Amino acid sequence: MELHDDEMEQINEELLLHALAKNDIKQFRENFLKLHPYDQAKFFMKIEFDDRLNIYYFLSPKEVADFFEVLDIEDQEYKDILAEMEPNYAADMLSFMYTDNAVDVLNKLDKRQAVSYLTIMNKESAQEIKNLLHYEESTAGSIMTTEFIAISANQTVRSAMHILKNEAPTAETIYYVYVVDDDHRLVGVISLRDLIISNDDAMIADMMSDRVVSTTVDENQESAAKQMRDYDLLALPVVDFQNHLLGIITVDDIIDVIDEEASDDYSKLAGVFDVDTVDKSPFTAARKRLPWLIILLFLGMFTASLIGRFEATLNEVSILAVFIPLIAGMAGNTGTQALAVAVRGIATGELEEESRWKLVLREAGTGLITGSICGIMVSIIVYLWKGELFLGFLVGVSILASLFVATLAGSLVPLLMHKLKIDPAVASGPFITTMNDITSILIYFGLATLFMGYLVH
Repeated sequence: MELHDDEMEQINEELLLHALAKNDIKQFRENFLKLHPYDQAKFFMKIEFDDRLNIYYFLSPKEVADFFEVLDIEDQEYKDILAEMEPNYAADMLSFMYTDNAVDVLNKLDKRQAVSYLTIMNKESAQEIKNLLHYEESTAGSIMTTEFIAISANQTVRSAMHILKNEAPTAETIYYVYVVDDDHRLVGVISLRDLIISNDDAMIADMMSDRVVSTTVDENQESAAKQMRDYDLLALPVVDFQNHLLGIITVDDIIDVIDEEASDDYSKLAGVFDVDTVDKSPFTAARKRLPWLIILLFLGMFTASLIGRFEATLNEVSILAVFIPLIAGMAGNTGTQALAVAVRGIATGELEEESRWKLVLREAGTGLITGSICGIMVSIIVYLWKGELFLGFLVGVSILASLFVATLAGSLVPLLMHKLKIDPAVASGPFITTMNDITSILIYFGLATLFMGYLVH
């Protein structure tokens, strides 16, 4: 009988817990080290404090570093877990991590804590980490690694392969080998495949590609991610303003960046911060959500006061109140749809300068078509329901105008914000919905007041 993955995971977990309980180092190491680092990390985060203390005794700092790099936890949890370890053990563990990953962890700590680990770490690792720590967060420099392989253009494939074999154990990736000149400026790139299939006496200068896609150290990490996506790269070299090769960004780090940026955009669209963070305290969650909710509360009060200004119209024709949620809801929904299309286009870089106005025109056309169809349908329904032809016409025209304006605003607002160097995702779903509520009510009651004579019998 073949076991499913989740059943195998359960069995492995029980074996590991049993080995920990029995203090059986040999059995624990045998089962634990067979697991993928991701599965090791999952098990590590499930167990209690006392069991984690045993793991630090059972495993070397290097073995802990292998799965510590893939932990997906909050900043405070990093601090707590490192505090569980002996300081020298923690420092050794950090030094065995790839430099960029160690920098990510140290950036989550207080400056004093980070310095204390760097002080007791071996000098070579500490220096490599310090070289990356000073780069501004969310730049290419902050996510690059210095563990790459570089060769010279004026050497043979044989000598290049010798370098590759010697440095491969400590390199984060070996699929691209970068070619530098005597001043360590990036001049070319060659793939591992090309090195393997080439003649040993061939010169690197004759084989390398000198059209190298690279990014500068101060470039935004999102732009670097787009470059790797557009050129289908496994690694992206990072250079300074003089084209000196400083490091590389690997695809695993770019996946994290894409996930982080997508989560950030979704958080803003939802009107909350850190939507991927599961807050253990309701007070913490409330503190993060309150700012937007308070803004939306005041906007809602403005909407309510706006309806109040049309009290005389409502007193004359009270049936108008029935259709307020319908018109406002339709406008909010279509505005959010247009907003999502525009924000995605900006975030992915698909919208070039000349195509942005095409998007606005397309969305305006979409709003006109959807508004016309929905307006006609609702006019017929209202007439059949209430027997009032002009009331149906009024509601239908209001929906047509509201959907057109909402779709136009949903696409135009993020584009204007992007032009002003403001994150377009800030034009969040709740915000654009509330703004569309206001405009749709103005349109609806404005038309009703204008044509009051046709509504009052």
